[in-house]
Amino acid sequence: MAQTTANAQPNSVATLSNVHHEPADSILKMVVRRFFKHRMAVIGAVLLLVIVLFVTVGTLFYSEEYANQTSLLNKNQPPSAEHPLGTDQVGRDILARAIYGGQISLMIGVTSVVISIVVGTLVGLVSGFFGGWLDSILMRFVEALLSIPTLILLLVLSSVLTRETATVNVLGRELSSTVVIIVLIIGLTTWMPLSRIVRSLVLSLKEQDFILAARAIGVVDRGIIFRHVLPNCIAPIVVSATLGIGTSIITEAYLSFLGFGVLPPTATWGNILAPARDMIETVWWMWMVPGALIVMTVLAINFIGDGLRDALDPRSVQ
Repeated sequence: MAQTTANAQPNSVATLSNVHHEPADSILKMVVRRFFKHRMAVIGAVLLLVIVLFVTVGTLFYSEEYANQTSLLNKNQPPSAEHPLGTDQVGRDILARAIYGGQISLMIGVTSVVISIVVGTLVGLVSGFFGGWLDSILMRFVEALLSIPTLILLLVLSSVLTRETATVNVLGRELSSTVVIIVLIIGLTTWMPLSRIVRSLVLSLKEQDFILAARAIGVVDRGIIFRHVLPNCIAPIVVSATLGIGTSIITEAYLSFLGFGVLPPTATWGNILAPARDMIETVWWMWMVPGALIVMTVLAINFIGDGLRDALDPRSVQ
């Protein structure tokens, strides 16, 4: 019996030694896997890729000079072989303008969100981490801004700041200075909700054991904020940034539609759409093309945002 037990023990050890331990997935791999399991997010990513290819590859076939070229003899022409998506009220090709206008609309969406995310995240981090009188001042300022209707604030700022028609050179392109102004207006009027989200996360995080341990070993506040607190706030920031791009594109579109946005000759989907408001029934192609592009882009971005929200959710078990 003793011999049997002695023989069984090495076999058990051998069996245990042969057990193959699968390496744990990294956070990035888990997020990617969860994202691609979200069917609508994948559809949104593909749709957004198609739109990005449309506004980039299209420049190989149409020049910006052609997109801004007017011809009163060809104004309000329906789709044809020469102008596949028709012409506008001064004879400009809508397809070419949709390509270059899409670049500006997407650029406004991305850059304004970058400004909004940076300001909102910094305010939320400082307010939540330091608390006290600084928290009170910052949050009262945020609440005061949130109490002002966003549309009214945007319209007032746009009407005051977009009167200049000068041009600026951005990456080799001559753009209306109103592009820069609209980016700043949208970016600096949309950061408040994110600051409150980040602040609430920081208030719970700063009492966690790992933060207290970092303080105990002498890590300075700046190191704690950017090395320990900020990485734990990334998920809501990423989701907010993604959804914010769609919101910024819509904001620019209705500001331009109302005449308070980007001014010609620089094209955006919003100011391509604007002249059609008085000719909805007769020149349907003038509003349908930019309108469809805006809707598809915002839908795609919202689908991606939903997918990222689920993929970054720590409670997900997928």
